[in-house]
Amino acid sequence: MLPIGPYTLKNRFILAPMAGVSEMPFRTIAFELGAALCPTELVSAQGLFRINTRTLRYLRFNAEIERPYSLQIFGGEPEVMAEAAVIGKKHGAQLIDINMGCPVKKVTKTGAGSGLLCDPPRAGLLVKLIREATGLPVTAKIRSGWDSSQRNYLEMADVLGAAGVAALAVHPRTRAQGYSGKADWTVIADLKRHVGNRFPIIGNGDVKSVDDATRMTEQTGCDYVMIGRGALGNPWLFRELNGGPKPTREERATLVMRHFKEHLHFVAHERVSREKLSSEEEAARAEKAGVHNFRKHLAWYAHGLSGASVFRNLINRLDTRAEVEAAVEQFFLGAEDDAHGAQEEYDVDYRTALG
Repeated sequence: MLPIGPYTLKNRFILAPMAGVSEMPFRTIAFELGAALCPTELVSAQGLFRINTRTLRYLRFNAEIERPYSLQIFGGEPEVMAEAAVIGKKHGAQLIDINMGCPVKKVTKTGAGSGLLCDPPRAGLLVKLIREATGLPVTAKIRSGWDSSQRNYLEMADVLGAAGVAALAVHPRTRAQGYSGKADWTVIADLKRHVGNRFPIIGNGDVKSVDDATRMTEQTGCDYVMIGRGALGNPWLFRELNGGPKPTREERATLVMRHFKEHLHFVAHERVSREKLSSEEEAARAEKAGVHNFRKHLAWYAHGLSGASVFRNLINRLDTRAEVEAAVEQFFLGAEDDAHGAQEEYDVDYRTALG
């Protein structure tokens, strides 16, 4: 297992950077359960460059647990990206990860995210300038290409490698595919053969179990396995990947409650502080916003458990902390694994986590 820059990770399992998910509370939980690296969700370089207060809050991290701390930024302007990385370093970043894979139109139309796949020289320049400006290891996450006629992942690897990239993650779908269809793991294998040991290759896509991770490693030879959707509602997967057990009902209920409370503090308390809210009515509005934001996590945690559909219908009507805590205790302490029910469910929406 190759190191990433100066960092030798404790294992090969990495949490994928996911919008609206990879906030400090969830990253901390994933680290504690065995993830070796947990990059932040994509953070706007323009927002950092302009010292936007709302953007800066995404930089908060747990220095005791998040080691190394990897900050993912997105943008298309090399000088802005370099300055944003410098600001990230001042806030504690130890690795800078460049998002070159987000397929969302509002990102790609600015030449950022997957838009960089259409301009490999500019992508390489981003890596070079950020390395020079910060002195930090720079990683990147790409897709196999823009569309089926432009699968240029090998060219991207060569350009980024020449610029000094410390590791390269690949999601083996094109930008045109988005998150549909099946991930083509042959892309990961091809990339690893092409790169050899020049720098680590991180495989990503359709890893939802220990067996999936084992198969990806065996079939592709990748150095690390990055897990996104498979960890949503199941951060215990990292413990299982390291030989640990599945969660008990008590563990599940305790961790969901902990995640909710820490998420509420991260989202609602920050809003109270930022907007200088003082009245009970205003504080209640901030709490309600935090509760609504956490509903997606509750839906993910319930997936694969008995009564999940009924529970999801319930949580969509909850507005207060007390209501959520009561619902969590009642459901998760009583729910059992329901593999058949999980296969029959089609209404679990993971798209909000994928940018």
